[in-house]
Parts: sequence; structure tokens; C-alpha cells
Amino acid sequence: SLNFRDFQFAQAMLFAIEEINNSSDLLPGVTLGYKMYDACGFIARSVKVALTLLNGNDIEALPADACTRPAQVQVIMGETSSSPSAAIATAVGPFHIPMISHFSTCACLSDKTKYPSFLRTIPSDYYQSRALAHLVKHLGWTWIGAVRSNDDYGNNGMATFTDTAEQLGICLEYSVSFFRTDPPDKIHKIIEVIKSSNSKVVVAFLSHMDLDVLLNEFSVNNLTGYQWVGTEGWMFDSQIAAMDKNRILDGAIGLSIPKAHVSGLREFMFNVKPLNSSNSELFTQLWEALFSCQFKQSNSAEIQKKCTGEEDITTVENSFTDMSLMPIFYNVYKGVYAVAHALHEILNCNKTCDINVQLDPYTILQHLQRIHFKTKEGDEVYFNENGDPPAKYEIINWQRSDHGILNFAAVGLYDASLPADKQLNVKIGSIVWAKNSLQLPVSVCSEKCPPGTQKVLQKGRPVCCFDCIRCAEGEISNSTSVTCVRCPLESWSNENRTACIKKEAEFLSYKEIMGSLLTAASLFGTCVTVAVAVIFIKYRKTPLVRANNSELSFLLLFSLKLCFLCSLTFIGQPSEWSCMLRHTAFGITFVLCISCVLGKTIVVLMAFKATLPGRNVMKWFGPTQQRVSVLGFTLIQVIICILWLSISPPFPSKNFKEFKDKIILECSLGSAVGFWAVLGYIGLLAMLCFICAFLARKLPDNFNEAKFITFSMLIFCAVWITFIPAYVSSPGKFSVAVEIFAILASSFGLLFCIFIPKCYIMLLKPEKNTKKNMM
Repeated sequence: SLNFRDFQFAQAMLFAIEEINNSSDLLPGVTLGYKMYDACGFIARSVKVALTLLNGNDIEALPADACTRPAQVQVIMGETSSSPSAAIATAVGPFHIPMISHFSTCACLSDKTKYPSFLRTIPSDYYQSRALAHLVKHLGWTWIGAVRSNDDYGNNGMATFTDTAEQLGICLEYSVSFFRTDPPDKIHKIIEVIKSSNSKVVVAFLSHMDLDVLLNEFSVNNLTGYQWVGTEGWMFDSQIAAMDKNRILDGAIGLSIPKAHVSGLREFMFNVKPLNSSNSELFTQLWEALFSCQFKQSNSAEIQKKCTGEEDITTVENSFTDMSLMPIFYNVYKGVYAVAHALHEILNCNKTCDINVQLDPYTILQHLQRIHFKTKEGDEVYFNENGDPPAKYEIINWQRSDHGILNFAAVGLYDASLPADKQLNVKIGSIVWAKNSLQLPVSVCSEKCPPGTQKVLQKGRPVCCFDCIRCAEGEISNSTSVTCVRCPLESWSNENRTACIKKEAEFLSYKEIMGSLLTAASLFGTCVTVAVAVIFIKYRKTPLVRANNSELSFLLLFSLKLCFLCSLTFIGQPSEWSCMLRHTAFGITFVLCISCVLGKTIVVLMAFKATLPGRNVMKWFGPTQQRVSVLGFTLIQVIICILWLSISPPFPSKNFKEFKDKIILECSLGSAVGFWAVLGYIGLLAMLCFICAFLARKLPDNFNEAKFITFSMLIFCAVWITFIPAYVSSPGKFSVAVEIFAILASSFGLLFCIFIPKCYIMLLKPEKNTKKNMM
């Protein structure tokens, strides 16, 4: 039967040739000729026809010298499908015979190493495949199915689509191939795959001939409710739309060659009566197909109306009178004009052309690759380095009216020549979806993870299939992230794991209760120490003060006052100077204090030992020796502190690990060895002092200062022994509070045990403050 579509393509070529031959501006005085054959859709026949055209022979009988003659045809126009075009281009490419296709879109044909002489006036599927992938992504579909033609057009187009889709985060649940000659069971398997799938969107990279076969079976199996995404191979094909009786494809969205209009072409196509004189057999076939009539009744049982040859073509509605394929006719038209412009340059045409120029296909090909002109409709025509035209598509939506009339509505545009972020423009609000719905369909394997969670891929499934799990503490995710990210060190995640909140900085402050109490205790201890010093100054000439080594007593009181005051350096926000001052001041003042106590203990012990006959040990423990011993013991601690500060001093730091929602501002020790050396030296002196006091515990009751020193050292050692585990285990600012408490407790122990009993005698029992009582 006569194929209206192929006949129309031939008419479009004839129209362009007649326009050029009648033009005085383009190829003046030159007449273009042509030879035309129908390959009937078979690849082998396509190659045979092409070679026949080149040699100027009749297709039915080839003479012996057919392959040795020079080429009779300079350019081949066609084919419609990609696979025949690839076969022809492979055959004629080595001879540099230009071939211009109007509808072969396979991206493989852009490979100039395989098809050096192939050009086309329709964009490559490379751009269409990418445009489809971006359209699917733009509509939020990440879980889709795909059906493709099992030929160069479908396989190459779907390969490019799949690669781009994967880059955009789109997953294919299935991808099946089909060719129109496949057996029925292959179609049934495809239908089962589609029905058993979860995806609601199907990308159909099919030629119109393959979809013709599939659509009938889809209707029989009632394959409705799916959102179809189509290519220019069928999206604007009115024949496909007419076949869709069950409205399987209603709401389909896809790409189409932009609408076109060629003035005079429609009228030319409808004027077929001249064929009656030139080729009566072709006219008879066309006329009978157009009007469903017969000029001569056959012997078959079916009786059709008789053709008169006077029927009015404008009164019928069929695929021949439907001009929906006008964009493709326009591609044929542009291809013919491209050849004409190339010849115009080769023949050096102005008002006339140089007909003596020897034409050869290679020269024509070179000029075709460089041409750049505008058609009478104002559209630019040129080819890039791959022989492809600029890529521009309309986005078409199949919309059916209340009266059942299908309309190919333009709802957007894709222009590959624009910047990447402006190439795709879709009017989503103007689209009617499958089942005549105005609601955008959803097709995802897994719903988008809410804020505060992250994707965890399902084992053995594509990346679009995932579970959502809650972010861990200290991590967040928002609406745009797919994984949880850890908050900065100075921040923490909120309850919903959706935002980082700044951690509260914490340190032992004067303003909080604990800091205020410790400050008060420190100042109280300082005041008591000053009060005791005042009492001792007032009673400095009494036997009790003089007998207790007043010089060491006043030095001890001074050091105790410094011990109470040094605890204040531990309170407040740590700074570089406060961190260095607090530990060194504490170490030096306590050594000074313990040195004084040790001096007093040794003096008391030696004083009583000196009463034994023949012993004169007190000369070694006079005032000068006492001062030197205190200075010597203190100087050792000063050296330790200087070394500590010089090598690795304490410094302010932020502790993020102790609490998840707080930052502890603290002083890092710098050198732990330095810190424990300071404490160790204080402990050594304290133990030495305790031993000396213990040895003097049995001295006479009236003057048993060694007993009080023993008690004070017991308190001191007990405090600092318990300090070590308490300090190590206390978190944050509480470790600072423990250290202050140890300083204050040991200072109060020394103050009360050594000085309060003496103050009691001086103030409340003055009768005991006599030389006789002291002796």
C-alpha cells in the first residue's frame, strides 16, 4: 500500500527543487534534476538503491560496468530512519558523496570517522536524549521505566539518555527493547514488565513504526494510567494519535521539532492531479488511497465506491491532508536549499553561473559543511563540525478537549545553544497529565528524606532506593542535603537535627553561686589572716609571740595571705596570663608557706634537743640559717616554675569533648610534667614537715607547737591526697572548683591549727602568756 508519509517527503523535495529552478537569484540559468526511489524500509534495499543512484543505472538491471562509471548523482537526500541512513553513509562515505537526512537522529551518525559525508537538517539524538533526561529531572521523576526501538535510533538514544539520567540522579527500574518484527510473546513480556513495575513514568524512545505495533497491544491489555515521555519520533505524529482509541498516551509529554510553516508547500502537496499525466499508476494508487475508492472494481467480494478523478482533496481528513509533519517537510526543504547554496558558490553564480566548472562530490561536501544562509521563512541553516544543525525542541503535551479532540499543546522549549541553566523552559501549570489530571504525577523509588535524616542505600538496589535514618547527635541535615554533616566544634545539633546551635561557653565565673562562695571564702581567709597578723603585731613583745619565732610567724602569715589570694586567679574566664599566673603563684606561695612551717618545726625540735649536755646544735638553726632555708626551698620551686613556663606553659583552651552542648573554657597544663613537678615538690616538703612535727609530738604540753603543726600537716596532706582523684574525675569547671577548694582547705588548716590556739591565749587567756609558762 502507498505510504502517505514517504510520499509527502518526496513532495517536499520536489517543491524545493521547483522553487529553486524558478528562482532568478539562486542558481540562475541552472536546472536541478533528481532521481527518486522507494527503499520500502529495508536496509539492504536502501544501500542497493543508493549505489544505483550513484551510477545512474536502473535498479532492476545493472550492466557489467556499473561500478566503474563516475558518480551520476552528486548528493543523496534521505533516509528517513537512522539504521538505513547509517548503512548508506557507510557505503558512500569513502567516495565523499554528500548525504543529507531530514529525519535520521541517531547520535552515532555524528561520528565523522565512520560517516564522513553524512549531514542532516534535524538535531542529533545526543541533544534530544539529554533534553529528555533534564525534562524528567525537572519534573521530579527519579524512578522510571524505558521502552526503546531495537535499532540504532533507539539503542543509541537510550544509551545517551541513561548516561545523562545517572548523572542527574535518575534511576531506570527497567529498560526493554522492541522492533516491529518481534513476535507477539516479546510484546506480552514488555507489557508484563510495565505492569509489574513500581514506576509510573515510561520514557518511550521509539520510532513511529514500532509504536504503531505496540500501541495496539497496549490497548488490548488496557495499559492505562502511565505517564508517557516521548521523543520527536512520535510525539507530534497524528497517525499515532488517531490509532490511540483507548487514550493510552493521553497526557504524554515529550519533545518535538519546532513548528514550521513553508508558504506554498501545503497547496503544492494537495495539487496531485499533474501526476495523472506523468505517472498514471502512481496517481491511481494515491487517489484510491486518499478517497477509499477504486477506478476499476476488482473481483473481490468487497465492493468500494468508484473513483471519478474529480474528487475534492480538501474534503477528506486523513494522514495525507494532516500537516502535523510540516517541521519534517521543512527539514527536507532546507536540505535541498543547502545543496543549492553550495552549488551556487561552486559555480560562481552571480547573474549567471559558470556551467563549465567540473562538479565532484567532494567539492560539494566541503561547501555544504561551510554554508550558512537563511530560508525565506527567516530561519538560519548551517552545520557544525559533526554535520548537525542547531538543537532546538518544543516540549509537547498531548491534551484532549472535552469533545475528544487531541491537541499537541506546546508547553515549553529546549534550546541547546543557551547557557546550561537556561536551556530548559517548561510551563508546568499548562500541562495536562495522564488520566486527564492537573496534578503532577510522582514517580520515585523512595520519598525524599525529611530534614534531620540521611539516606542509607538499600542493599542490592539502585541509588534512588534508600531508607531515611535519623542523624546522630552533633550532626544535621536540611532539605537539600542527602547526608548528615557534623556541626562545627563550637556548635551542636538541635533536637530535630535540622540546625546547628551555638554551644554555651562555660567557666567558673564570679557571677555564679559556686564562684561567689569560693571568692567569699578566699576573701574571708585573707581577712582572718590579716586579723591574726594584726593580733601578732599587737602582742609581738609578749613571751608567746617571741617564743614562736616571730619572724617566721609573720612570713608564714604573709604566705598564707598569698595562698588565699592566689585562689582568685582560678576564677573568671581563662586568659593567657591568668593561666600562667594561677599555677605558678599557687606553687610558689604554697612552697613559701610550707618552708616557713618546716623552719618552725625544725627550730622547735632542735631547740629542745639542744638542752642536752654537750650539744650545741642551735648555732646551725639561727635566724640567718632559717631565712636561707626558706629562701632555698622557695627558690627551687621558682626554678621549676620558670622551666615549666619556658618549655611548655599553661594556655587557655576550649574543651569540646566533656559536654555535647557546652564549651568548657579552661587552662590546659601545657606540660603535665611541669604541673605534677610543682605539686610533687609541695608534697615532698609537706611530708618532710609532717615527719619532723611527728618526731616532736612528745614535747612538754605547755609548749607543744609541734603537735599543732602535726595536725595542720595531717589536714594538708589529707586535702591534697584526696585532691588528686577528685581533680582528675571532675568535669569542666568543677575541676577548677576542686583545686580552689584544696587551696582554701589546706590554707585554713594551717591558719587555724598553728595560729588560732595562740590567738586564743593572747586574747582570752592572757595569764598564760608569761615567760614562766612558756619555759
